[in-house]
Amino acid sequence: MTQTPLLLALDLTGTFAFGLNGALTAVRAVRLDLVGVLTLGIVTALGGGIVRDVLIGSLPPATFNAISYLGVAAAGALLAFFLSLPLERFAALITIFDAVGLSVFCVTGASKALEFGLDGVQAVLLGAITAVGGGTIRDVLLRRVPTVLSSDFYVVPAMVGGAVTVLAERMGVYGLASALVAAAVCFVIRMLGLRFGLYVPSTPRRTSRRGGEASSPGAGNE
Repeated sequence: MTQTPLLLALDLTGTFAFGLNGALTAVRAVRLDLVGVLTLGIVTALGGGIVRDVLIGSLPPATFNAISYLGVAAAGALLAFFLSLPLERFAALITIFDAVGLSVFCVTGASKALEFGLDGVQAVLLGAITAVGGGTIRDVLLRRVPTVLSSDFYVVPAMVGGAVTVLAERMGVYGLASALVAAAVCFVIRMLGLRFGLYVPSTPRRTSRRGGEASSPGAGNE
């Protein structure tokens, strides 16, 4: 299936944002050489889309059909590598680029799922997978707990953005304006979550009588 110009433009925007974000995250987390920074930037930018395409049967994945994806991801990673010191002064940039990538990819992921005939629920889920997949792989490579698995307000905005995309398509008004609105909704929710410290509820922890956290049942019984 041929990718529409709108979907391609949004996909490349998200690819650049996540390539830059993944490389900046790598630079901050651990000292890596050029190959390491490029690898993590590209994985962050392309990982979620590859997983999405494999799940919906769009083979080979779009990444391997157009060199533009790899080039845009590498460009973002290279920019982060060579400007890492100046960019480290603006720590908020990492969060902003991450939110941009999250917002764009949840829209393109849901859109492509709809183009392949999936229903709304699957489209929303695939939008979220597209948005968080690359960052999850990056975090695993960095030996960190993936953001999506922590109690951070991360996947919820992606699912809302995907839902807005599905709603626009079902109403027959999906286009550039509605795609940008869906991405903007995701971005605003993500930034508000960070600003006000919103979190997805997690399981309560039992505290010991001394005021500390008690170990989980069975812990340490080896």
